[in-house]
Amino acid sequence: MNNDQVAFTAPHFAASQAGLHILEEGGTAIEAMVAAAASIAVEYPHMNGLGGDGFWLISEPGKTPVAIDASGCAAQGANAGFYQGMQGIPSRGPKAALTMAGAVAGWEKALTLSRQWQDPIALSKLLDTAINQAEWGIEVTQSLSDASFKTFDEMASGEGFEQFLIKEKALKKGKVIKLPKLAKTLKTLAENGLNDFYHGEIAKMLANDLAEAGSPIRLQDFESYKAEFVEPLNVEISKGTLYNLPAPTQGIASLIILALYDRVVHKAKSDADNVHLLVECTKKAFILRNQYVTDPSRLSKNLNELLEDSYLDTLASEISVEKAAPWPHKAAHGDTVWMAACDSKGRMVSYIQSLYWEFGSGVVSPSTGIVWNNRGTSFSLDPNHPQYLVPGLTPFHTLNPAFAELNDGRRIAYGTMGGEGQPQTQAAIFARHVYHQQPLEESIRLGRWLLGRTWGDESNNLKLERDLADYVGDELGALGHDIAVIDAKNELMGHAGAIIQTNNEDLEAESDPRSDGKGLVSSLITNTLTTQDIN
Repeated sequence: MNNDQVAFTAPHFAASQAGLHILEEGGTAIEAMVAAAASIAVEYPHMNGLGGDGFWLISEPGKTPVAIDASGCAAQGANAGFYQGMQGIPSRGPKAALTMAGAVAGWEKALTLSRQWQDPIALSKLLDTAINQAEWGIEVTQSLSDASFKTFDEMASGEGFEQFLIKEKALKKGKVIKLPKLAKTLKTLAENGLNDFYHGEIAKMLANDLAEAGSPIRLQDFESYKAEFVEPLNVEISKGTLYNLPAPTQGIASLIILALYDRVVHKAKSDADNVHLLVECTKKAFILRNQYVTDPSRLSKNLNELLEDSYLDTLASEISVEKAAPWPHKAAHGDTVWMAACDSKGRMVSYIQSLYWEFGSGVVSPSTGIVWNNRGTSFSLDPNHPQYLVPGLTPFHTLNPAFAELNDGRRIAYGTMGGEGQPQTQAAIFARHVYHQQPLEESIRLGRWLLGRTWGDESNNLKLERDLADYVGDELGALGHDIAVIDAKNELMGHAGAIIQTNNEDLEAESDPRSDGKGLVSSLITNTLTTQDIN
């Protein structure tokens, strides 16, 4: 194994640098990811944090990848009675803060595997960058500013939320905010260990703050929570093997889209046909996802059955290259971060961490500075619904980090934020790079599409970034797609990225111009650094 290169990619450059620093110090891909996960929780507080969830996909060369489900389940007090008289679970506020936060437990679970690989780097060192960032202050990005203005009327008056304001006003790009409470919390975790989040001082403060706010979460919910190793889903295609997360994530949708595309791509005669076929594959995948994906304990079908060759062949035969299928569909949205790492031993991590909507539930723990997620809004209060709220069960998750091992020896960790767009963007990047031999940077940068409804939008159309619409929009419209054009390089299309290890073990890392990220590759022998800085 080539030991002279390491790589990291994240949607914020500071997180990429935090992760790369640990890799250059000889740390594992998992240790680097924990450092970056803590860092980006500070730098991108509107999208993710310690009060959210995480999913890991971890690959050691020559071994089957393993996954970690660090998604939070519904609190014991979160039942239909708690929401009596309400039509649905609120999207914001204390009653939206109903599921446990799993991200920190996921960090610890992943580190148990890392410790089997080699002697660990001290937790205090892994969290040091994030602590310093929270103490010294972070520069407000355009993404954070946009989220601040968007949520201001709804959240500004909430207790603890003043840490995300300047003089009681929404954040403007370029301003600096400090997060001293979060810095103190990270210091406590560094000193006491990550389990303090669930069994120590931090757990007690969080449980008290959430109860005071009106959330159903209590200390027993912290103490009973565990992140778990799970077996990833996988599907073989002509190019290699694809891996993703099982239920409660939509990883199955990501796999189905590309498995179907593998079967129909030969029908395409133009770039417009390629986009059309990917969209049609997405429709098939989303219908199945919506029908079957729920908490793992109440699945009505083994999801592996949806990946059997005969079943996929039948689905593929129903896809027309000449006409778009009708599409009424309800979309889910979410603000998330995806990151990837590759260490000097070739161990790769594809990781995703999220609060769900911007600033999650909007509930901020005044004693810890932690923002709580609103992932539980994916539950239903309808007893006949597959997402019916039951304490101890997990809601549907859009989160799904991806990984692929190709027949030519390449290994790819790839992913994006973007809720409903995650499987679609993953498919776009993979198809462009692997099937159509476009450079990785272009595969991420070029105009993308999003099928379905988005924030505050009641339409179910196919949204195209303007550069893509100018190129293939007329042809897609002629095939029957309901087209809507949005600005190019739109954050709505997600913050994508990828790390590729080639068959000669060289590394390439890319990040998305729609984010504030960087892909970084460092040569440990010559101590040189290659960056894909695309701000």
